[in-house]
Amino acid sequence: MTSVRRPPALSGDWYPEQPPAGTDISSHLLLTADGSATRGWLYAPPKARAAVTVMHPRADAARHHLIPHLLRAGFAVWAQTGRGAGTDLQLIHETALLDVAAGMRFLRDRGYGRIAALGNSGGASLYTYYVQQALRDPAKRITVTPGGRPSGLDTAELPAPDAVAYLAPHPGQGALLLGCIDPSVTDEDDPLSADPALDPFNPANGFAPAPESSAYDPAFLARYRQAQRDRVARIDAHARALIQTRLAARARHKSTGDVADLRLATHMPVVTVHRTDADPRTVDLSLDPSDRRYGSVFGPRPDIVNYGLSGFGRRTTPEAWLSTWSGLSSNAEMARTAPEMKLPTIVVEYTGDNCVFPTQVAAITDSLGAADKSHVRIRGDHFGGPLPGDGPEVPAQAKTVVTDWLRDRLG
Repeated sequence: MTSVRRPPALSGDWYPEQPPAGTDISSHLLLTADGSATRGWLYAPPKARAAVTVMHPRADAARHHLIPHLLRAGFAVWAQTGRGAGTDLQLIHETALLDVAAGMRFLRDRGYGRIAALGNSGGASLYTYYVQQALRDPAKRITVTPGGRPSGLDTAELPAPDAVAYLAPHPGQGALLLGCIDPSVTDEDDPLSADPALDPFNPANGFAPAPESSAYDPAFLARYRQAQRDRVARIDAHARALIQTRLAARARHKSTGDVADLRLATHMPVVTVHRTDADPRTVDLSLDPSDRRYGSVFGPRPDIVNYGLSGFGRRTTPEAWLSTWSGLSSNAEMARTAPEMKLPTIVVEYTGDNCVFPTQVAAITDSLGAADKSHVRIRGDHFGGPLPGDGPEVPAQAKTVVTDWLRDRLG
């Protein structure tokens, strides 16, 4: 482990609020069980004995907006960045769990007797998958990733936290993408190809541009949802075929030593998935109604953004697609992992979330296996921003709700 210390005061570019005076802030590089590395920032108020760990599988958590509030409440905060942060390209959830484990060991070694995980958005499914595996007997843990690689989870030390707080949780990257992938794509090599009968932005199917809400027929939605599953299944098959091609080349090279096989075995193909911002709920506000605005988490015009660069799971390795972004193959789905979440939990839902919808949050809450669980609804968008007509103090209630709950559980 290496560490670098920074002065306690950070510029306003880092936080909407400053960490309290006297907070010791240090950066640490940690070795994982599989020989890789993960890094994070430890924010340690004087005399803190309990810690909150926050990590997202894709994003840098060092600037999470709850950090200053948690510090003022007396908690240390470990804001961790996994090895795959900032890109979907090689994000394999099984190895991300080894990153989480390194952070948990670090906090235990630093003497924090009570630890809670803060699972925000995709961090919720990450930590739930981690707790599922941590609470299992090692012999019953997942041993192979969906892409066929050894996971290392069965031999790794996975210290469990003591509680988990969920903030705007979603059901897993794969389940999320399954709801917003555009099934009207007819040719994966042609990003503009579209079957008009399945095009969610075709007025003939019920689409209407903002500010008017779209209105989709139930029969269309049923076909649409099945077509989404069918498209994901086709991409799964493509990803597995790419993996098998590499493995076959590797096996041939062991027998023949042919350099062409070595090159093929070494080559890492990339799976490109076009148009992943097409959830009908983002433009038809009658579906799963809430306080949300028209539009998706990527912008107010999904009919345009869907054809741009933004979107979930756009470019991945075959292994990362199957492990993280496939709603059919990923192990990191809350529907699979939440029943084994036995730790005390709180679910904070933002009522104007246009990334996660009320029935999804209700399903997550219902499926959690914890005897001690709470569900709180607060007005705000997916990122904790205010809704039209509200001031910032309205979604900021989440800070107090989470902190008070953590204080009751961690002391």
